Amino acid sequence: MKFLLFLGTSRDSSPPRPKRLGLRVAKVCLQHFESQRFKSQDNDVEIELVDVLDYPLESVFKPHFAYVKGRAPRALDELAEKIKTADGYIMVSPEYNHSMSPALANLLNHFGSSLFSYKPSIIMTYSAGQWGGARAAVNMRTYLAELGCLPVSAMIHIPKAQEVFTQEGSYEINQNETEWESYFDRGFSQLIWWTEACKLQRDKQNPNDSFVRDPSQRNAPES
Repeated sequence: MKFLLFLGTSRDSSPPRPKRLGLRVAKVCLQHFESQRFKSQDNDVEIELVDVLDYPLESVFKPHFAYVKGRAPRALDELAEKIKTADGYIMVSPEYNHSMSPALANLLNHFGSSLFSYKPSIIMTYSAGQWGGARAAVNMRTYLAELGCLPVSAMIHIPKAQEVFTQEGSYEINQNETEWESYFDRGFSQLIWWTEACKLQRDKQNPNDSFVRDPSQRNAPES
């Protein structure tokens, strides 16, 4: 099974906070997935980081699906293919005004829901303060459901992430690594369970065969 981890922070410096706090979270997540804990299951797990900083987008919004075929920027074409072939998604976001990262939303908005649909996701938020981005996660549930990659019920919130993880993506010496690993396992195990179930069903029947592309087809019948 293939997963994409979207890192939704565009800040390459965050004074007076540690530089790119979200990158610490992403590194720990990648290492967790690459550990042996998920290798004993029926399917090996592959995971790839998608960093919003690697996709400098046009100031005037134009989504990937609005381009004539073959005319979209190469970076968007390549990411569209990665999204299409992935089996699940990990959405890592800080909190902005009780909402998800605008940089993450901007990147995801470039792609149609047909690329994400019928594949699960997990919400993973963090903060330098005490709330761990939990309020952003509430907003993300609605957003990801509309995108089609419904989030699993378990969410991961990391308050004061700068005190939990080092810059290299390991645990600070005063942290209980076993408890953190157990906390991650709860959410990631749900994600893998649903991902495998959805993958098996997609192999039986391509859900996009009946995907509604014309917005008018979603309208309620006229009385």
